[in-house]
Amino acid sequence: MRSTTLPDDLRAAVEILWDYNQLDHEARPVDLGVGLGSHDLGVATHTADLYNQGIFPKIVFTGANAPTTVERFPRGEAVHYREHALDRGVPDSAILVEPKATNTGDNIDFTRTLLKDYGLLDGIHSVMLISRPYQQRRSYAICRKRWPEVEVLCSSLPLPLNEYIAGIGDVDRVINMLVGDTQRIWVYPEKGWAISQDVPYDVQHAYRQLVEAGYTSRLLAA
Repeated sequence: MRSTTLPDDLRAAVEILWDYNQLDHEARPVDLGVGLGSHDLGVATHTADLYNQGIFPKIVFTGANAPTTVERFPRGEAVHYREHALDRGVPDSAILVEPKATNTGDNIDFTRTLLKDYGLLDGIHSVMLISRPYQQRRSYAICRKRWPEVEVLCSSLPLPLNEYIAGIGDVDRVINMLVGDTQRIWVYPEKGWAISQDVPYDVQHAYRQLVEAGYTSRLLAA
């Protein structure tokens, strides 16, 4: 049975990274919503809810599979996201599916190609990336690098940290993913994959504390 309880001695560090990786953008109308594939079906839930609120008129769900999603979404992340959105009242005509992306860079690049193929790209001037809460900052930086012509907003299902962990059902998985996403904030710009962003000292300290505690499974090799 996996634990869903944060260790008391690490709670402050986890909360610092949790807050840092969310951007708190206003949910205001944009031209396109992009649901980024992952193991978290809450991304599709939130994308559908935002569509139903009139935040955007069109959705692209993008994602193939990763080792962490193939069992849960055997037909691919984007395909399952689409089905979930349909169940939540989004019309099929409002959804495009990009089923090949295996990372966030692909999500952005392949979404642009899909829109171009449908003759829609020139009409997209603003996008909202819908992701896991701790994926916002990384996704924003990648999109700004790879699709600089558009205004980029980010959004996630608005859940407190404890509630999010309970929904995933595995606190270690959430912490490992959170640590890995934080590392990517400075590694990806070095590789030319994303724009640079400030990393405050308290974030750096919290990151090191969690790495020293053994949360390293999602770290990139040096």
